[in-house]
Amino acid sequence: MTDTSKKTIAVGAGEPAQPPDFNRLFSERARAMQSSAIREILKITERSDVISFAGGLPAPSTFPVETMRVALDGVLTSNGREALQYSTTEGYAPLREWIAARVGSPEAPVSPDDVLVVSGSQQGLDLLAKVLIDAGDTVLVETPTYLGALQAFSMFAPNFVSIATDSEGLLPETLTTAVRGAKFIYTLPNFQNPTGRLLSEDRRYCLVERARALDLLILEDDPYGALSYSGETPPSIRSLAPERTEYLGSFSKVLSPGLRIGYLIAPAILRAKLVQAKQATDLHTATLPQMAVYDVIKDGFLDTHIPTIRQLYCEQCATMLAALAKYMPNDVRWSTPSGGMFLWVELPSGMDASALLALAIERNVAYVPGAPFFASNPKSKRCAWPL
Repeated sequence: MTDTSKKTIAVGAGEPAQPPDFNRLFSERARAMQSSAIREILKITERSDVISFAGGLPAPSTFPVETMRVALDGVLTSNGREALQYSTTEGYAPLREWIAARVGSPEAPVSPDDVLVVSGSQQGLDLLAKVLIDAGDTVLVETPTYLGALQAFSMFAPNFVSIATDSEGLLPETLTTAVRGAKFIYTLPNFQNPTGRLLSEDRRYCLVERARALDLLILEDDPYGALSYSGETPPSIRSLAPERTEYLGSFSKVLSPGLRIGYLIAPAILRAKLVQAKQATDLHTATLPQMAVYDVIKDGFLDTHIPTIRQLYCEQCATMLAALAKYMPNDVRWSTPSGGMFLWVELPSGMDASALLALAIERNVAYVPGAPFFASNPKSKRCAWPL
């Protein structure tokens, strides 16, 4: 009888075993993938001597470390077995109830059944792309728009159509019959990443009118709405058109991005497909952080915590704007945000923000060039500066 436990495979003397040709194995989708320009730049900012204006990282001083420690300890002490077990795809029920009450309004109520908890809003974008986009479908995006959304959508090879914008955000009147049949329009109406723009109330109503006329789905991404320096924002697009708006929210900017807790609120038929897509992706969002987040926020913690974040970012914004006014040449222009974490700088004609980045890094300063934020026809002279 052969002793199979002692079988060996011969390899030529001195020749290391060769891996398969992975370039041949990669799918077309994988070959089309590109690294995030922001994430690559963030590797540079890990150096302690670099002054970083790159990447929308929340200020670590805003993280409620002790509050989260107490919550995690309490959850594990009182309900540890449930917290460490598999859970439902839709998310922790008490957290979904809290989100529904927080986001809903008398005009557009939200049921807990409308809510899907996801592993950060970036997963929400990925799930939406999976269930909505076929290769060649038309997808409407702002000019410029969030790089992470472009990455998520690009995986499924859409035809991007860029919608014109100005200092008040996208221009709804440019949504004409020429874009009828588009799968959806993606917008960040509150303190947009990367420009910091706030979509005016009039334009929100106009966007809804145009979307209804064109039978267009709206993806409203709102991770920054709570960070209004005044505490006020116009009504959400979802509150104006709940029947055709999918809303994304997140706890990353008001608690901690490391928790990876975001949420989707979608019409029932769309939400059902998103649940199926999430089941195939990760079964469910991690149970322990969901329960800990709920424990922290259930008694009104955010009502006192968020104003401290707003104040910090408002002060940082004022400092940045004052420095730009003092040191920048007259032909440099920039946005003046009223909330959020981002400021958009436009350099004079003939200057390339991407080319200047290397010179800035030599002087231990980093920022994000603007080109990656454009779905088409990138503007190389622009750059995004988080506050």
